[in-house]
Amino acid sequence: MTQPLYQDLGVFSDWVSEAQRQHPLYPAAEPGPETQRRVREVLGFAGGAEMPLDVRIDGTWEPDGLTGESISWSVGYGPRTEAWLIKPAGAPGPLPGIVALHDHGGFKWSGKEKIALGPDDPPPHLVGYWGWLYAGRAYVNALAREGFAVLAHDTFLWGSRRFEQQVMPPWASDALAGLPDDSPWRGSDTPDAIARYNFVAAQHEHVIEKYCHGLGTTLAGVVSHEDRIAVNYLRTRRDVNADWIGCIGLSGGGARSTLLQATHDRIRAAVVVGMMASYEHLLDRHIMPHTWMFFPAGWSRFGDWPDLAACRAPSPLLVQYNRHDELFSLEAMESADQRLAAHYAHTGHAEAYRGEFYPGPHKFDLEMQAAAFAWLRQQAGI
Repeated sequence: MTQPLYQDLGVFSDWVSEAQRQHPLYPAAEPGPETQRRVREVLGFAGGAEMPLDVRIDGTWEPDGLTGESISWSVGYGPRTEAWLIKPAGAPGPLPGIVALHDHGGFKWSGKEKIALGPDDPPPHLVGYWGWLYAGRAYVNALAREGFAVLAHDTFLWGSRRFEQQVMPPWASDALAGLPDDSPWRGSDTPDAIARYNFVAAQHEHVIEKYCHGLGTTLAGVVSHEDRIAVNYLRTRRDVNADWIGCIGLSGGGARSTLLQATHDRIRAAVVVGMMASYEHLLDRHIMPHTWMFFPAGWSRFGDWPDLAACRAPSPLLVQYNRHDELFSLEAMESADQRLAAHYAHTGHAEAYRGEFYPGPHKFDLEMQAAAFAWLRQQAGI
């Protein structure tokens, strides 16, 4: 039998078949309590009350037709988490809440600012970032105009929760110095200090995953832990309907939305954009581009990524795929869509899952945003 050749593995391509011989890979993990328990066990950092500490309202502002609040809290370790809450101005009664999860993007200098417009004018490099992934707008503000109270917060490694550069590997900074001026890490509008930080932080993520393993957890577990704290904060607010909280995110934010849907039993609807695929069909040239959040250690022995996403089925789930997404093969996305549809059909609620395919590269454009917002409004009954 001819062994498949994996371009990233070369002469070690047969390592894949040996791994499959050693233990089953990607077995179907059916939705339900047992898979939910297994997910939490694999992720780690999934115990305790997971409530924010020392919450402060640090400021307010009034964008056009909206009300914004700058909020901060402690998760119990590291610097304070900074967040923005944006909602329609003068909206009566508790609003359905949404936790908007910023992407990875190889851009750890910023967090919430990558998807939301705050009290100050954005710098040119963030405007360019919105143009690259979000059709030129901060989608959180647009989503708030649809009738939601939207919370965007920084999570572990990003923005206010980022590590100081001096604790990162010094060789990474030296490596950046050797990159050509047209390298993707040197954006034309991005100040050199920020570009340097983002490059070094990308290498530092490998160090952090090693620490996570040494501490009995995973990067996916720590990030999801902090995202659950944000959900629990949102549920304490009097202007938010604690019984209806949804989540949404693109790319790394889509990974976070997947993990949050899987691990927080009060999430009522989740939108995952550009971050759904079957592991098996990523093995040829599509492993390297992804964050450790997408590969919680050991999960492949128990299930596939779509199984993790569906473990709380029939909790409503919308997944948006880009047919020409450079981070995934089309086969990997179509396989995930079929697996998700089968899981939801097995629960007797096939309608609770929707998979949408769009032309184009990795993005969350205006057409996709409009469809996602309409779906969230339908789920929330507004």
